[in-house]
Amino acid sequence: MKNDLSEIYNKHQIWIDIVSSFGCNRETAEDITQEMYIKIQKRINGGLNIDFGDDYNYYYIFKTLKSLFLDLKRKEAKVNTLSIDSMRDFLADFDAANYEEVYATIQNELNNMYWYDKKIFEIIEGGESIAQLSRKSGIPYYSLYNTYKKVKEKLKKLL
Repeated sequence: MKNDLSEIYNKHQIWIDIVSSFGCNRETAEDITQEMYIKIQKRINGGLNIDFGDDYNYYYIFKTLKSLFLDLKRKEAKVNTLSIDSMRDFLADFDAANYEEVYATIQNELNNMYWYDKKIFEIIEGGESIAQLSRKSGIPYYSLYNTYKKVKEKLKKLL
């Protein structure tokens, strides 16, 4: 067998039909199938041999498609959706002046905090993970976590 996807791609419609049987629409099935090609190519480049006699191991391909489908469903379950009507209600109740007042209160509270607490909070809120900050600074993870949690709880009480 060759170490490319030409033989697998020849059965492209079969893979889409399999993913569609999981309960996907055609567009999602095509996306998952494309992800399968990428995943298998990476594995082949890494040394995986999916040959099965004179053909490819179809069970491996099926399991790859199934796992990609389940990953997609898990990600969809984590996403919270809001209806447009609930957003309209929220925006109708939203008061820009009140927002500015709350923001100023939070900034004032941050400025009055101990410098260490404020800096840790700002770094983590800026996108740095606690684990990365711990590795870079040498400060224990739980110390950073507890500081961040303490500041966050103080600020939540203001809301």
